[in-house]
Amino acid sequence: MLKNAPKFYEVAKRIVEITEDCIIVAHNAQFDYRILRTEFKRLGFGFKRKTLCTVELSKQLIPDQPSYSLGKLTRALGIPVSDRHRANGDAMATVKLFKMLLSKDLEKQIIKNNVKTETVKRLNETHKTIIDKLPSITGVYYIHDENGEIIYIGKSKNIKHRINQHFTNNSTKSKKLQLLAKSVTYEATGSELVALLKESEEIKRNKPLYNRALRRTIFTHALYSFIDDNGYINLKIDKTNSELRPITTFSHMQSAKSFMFRVVETYELCQKLTGLYPTKSNCFNYTIKNCHGACILEESPESYNKRVEELIAKNSYDNKNMIIVDQGRDIDERSVIYIENGVFKGLGFVDLNHQITNIDVLQSVITPMQNNRDTQHIIQSYLRRNKRVKTISI
Repeated sequence: MLKNAPKFYEVAKRIVEITEDCIIVAHNAQFDYRILRTEFKRLGFGFKRKTLCTVELSKQLIPDQPSYSLGKLTRALGIPVSDRHRANGDAMATVKLFKMLLSKDLEKQIIKNNVKTETVKRLNETHKTIIDKLPSITGVYYIHDENGEIIYIGKSKNIKHRINQHFTNNSTKSKKLQLLAKSVTYEATGSELVALLKESEEIKRNKPLYNRALRRTIFTHALYSFIDDNGYINLKIDKTNSELRPITTFSHMQSAKSFMFRVVETYELCQKLTGLYPTKSNCFNYTIKNCHGACILEESPESYNKRVEELIAKNSYDNKNMIIVDQGRDIDERSVIYIENGVFKGLGFVDLNHQITNIDVLQSVITPMQNNRDTQHIIQSYLRRNKRVKTISI
């Protein structure tokens, strides 16, 4: 995305002009401001502006929120956000949040008291040295204390950026990490899916001090199916139940509902038989001719169930033998996730032109990993979000 973007020195003059006599407002302003100052310093220019942090303001004006990250905070406040994690989308979300904060600060005292001419937080020399040595790549990272013990494990699509956030953030956990962190090691994965799977296994194996103790299940809701008295396959979103085998799982109810609305449209399913439209008669989609009438027994169970089974097959790898092929650690490599009879067996890396469908060769390069409900959720949710990821049935 940045391949054809202008270099910093090409836009530096414009940045100076548009920020002249202005206060820079940002979510975690000290991070953004420090990046700007660092880039201007490389050009030999002393960039200095006042800043205002919407994280600090939110903590004072909207206390007791479970999270003050931009995504979770805007979601909790009902602020619509589009194009998340892109410059324009995040900037507009910050604008909407800032307007809400301004309206809440009736006396304007907090706004005045929070304007800073310099960021208080500065990286110490140890943290600077650590960050300078880290690459901006996808992978798993390990934060160590002075004895070499792992105190935190994480994954990121940009390890350098993520560690930078740990070392500049003001959260309680970040402050503890900053106090104890003496070194950071990492493992490149290329693929975000590989990073997610490795992170999950490494946390379970090492149980680091500052990863959530006995990390709670990363999915809360699941999709289940049952056959009703008329022979139709019904779908139901419910809280996860360890005694039931789900078709697929979700991180939260909102994600589950969004998925259901999409598949009802894609597979022309009945809203009533998917739990989206409780009724004793026909569903709403039947009224507008988008449902074939399974809700009032007009469509045969055989015809309707065929489409439901297609949906289930698409979103579940139960009893399947398959390989998921994703990005590797460099341009000539691919990562492979190996699933046998619906069980995640492990992952590995192969050359771009390697014949990965040769099972004997594939099994020799795969690193065995644990199969559990977390790995199933990670794989299924990743495939839902990344439609272009290649899967090969074997």
